[in-house]
Formats: sequence, C-alpha cells, structure tokens
Amino acid sequence: MEFITLALAKGRTAKESINLLAKTGIYFADVSNDSRKLVFHDSVNKVKLIFVKAVDVPTYVEKGAADLGIVGKDNIMEARADVYEILDLKLGQCKFAVAGFNGDPLTKKKVLKVASKYPTVAKNHFNQKGIPIDTIKLNGSVELAPIIGLADVIVDIVESGNTIRENGLSILEELDSISTRLIVNKASFTTKSERVHALIHTLQTGLE
Repeated sequence: MEFITLALAKGRTAKESINLLAKTGIYFADVSNDSRKLVFHDSVNKVKLIFVKAVDVPTYVEKGAADLGIVGKDNIMEARADVYEILDLKLGQCKFAVAGFNGDPLTKKKVLKVASKYPTVAKNHFNQKGIPIDTIKLNGSVELAPIIGLADVIVDIVESGNTIRENGLSILEELDSISTRLIVNKASFTTKSERVHALIHTLQTGLE
C-alpha cells in the first residue's frame, strides 16, 4: 500500500495537530522541536507527513503534491485554492477583524488604505461592502501601519485583541471566525477515496 501524503502547516498549530494525530494512533516518532527534517512517515498507517509553510499548504493540496492538508482557514481563504474543505479541527480558534483608531469611520467617501497579510481577504470583505480600498501587503507588525500613517486600517487575525489595544488601536469590525481545517485534493478524494475517508473518520473520532 502506497503512502498517503498529509501536508501540515509549520507554526503554532503544528504541535496540536501532531498531538491530535497521535491521539488517533498516527505516530511520527522522529518529529521533534529540534528536527530540521521536512518529511516523516508513519509506517503502520502509511501516512507521509510533510511540513511546509502555512501559506503553501493549500497550493500543495490543490496541485496534488499532498493528498490532504491541515491548515488555518485564514490561509485557505487567502489562497482561494480549488480544494475540498472537509473538517473543522477546532484548533487555533480566532477571527479576522478590521482594526484602526477608535472613532475612524469605515466610509465610502474615500479610498481606504488597508494593510494586511491577507490582501485577498481584505479586498473581498470591502468589495462586498462597496468600499474602494488600496491594499498594502505586509508580512509582519501590521499594527504599525495605521500608527505611522501607512494605512487607515488593518485586516488581521485577532485572538485576545491585546496586541491591537496595546498599540492604541480598536477593533472596528469582526469578520469570519478562523480555525484549523482539514482540506483534501479533489482528485485524491476520488482516486484514494477509501484511504482519504478512513483518515477523515479517524480525525473525527479524535475530536470526540
């Protein structure tokens, strides 16, 4: 039996995802915080795990380099990849939000300058509201953009909101809820149906 490939996002939810897999009997014995390896195997269940950047998981799955992927909903929404979103793993729960200086209206009278790690998500949100925007793609310290006048508002992931408040900003709008999801390549869903469905069922059992 050939291995089925699972792409896992590096970062904060990786440990929780590994623990969930272990809970269901899928073990990768040589995974450790110190390891620089990117590929691991569970020889019992014939699952090959590949570690990739979170933003790349939807691409690996869409293009068939991985049969399944575990990644945050934020990256799925930003990538707009043609994949099946199958299961909410309830990990890393947070939300998208628009933040800026308290009292600043989200007006249609001007083009808003919006800084975000997620320009596609930002564009979709404001397009639906009929508000023209100029998106500024940033990869870090997004909260700084309104403070120094680079942007009017930001669109970012918010958990506690502490970082927003500590930088003198306020949440102006709450958008979609975000958590870690299981996604599946469309071809694999058909051609490897039995294996894919077995893994889905296994993860569902682990969440109970």
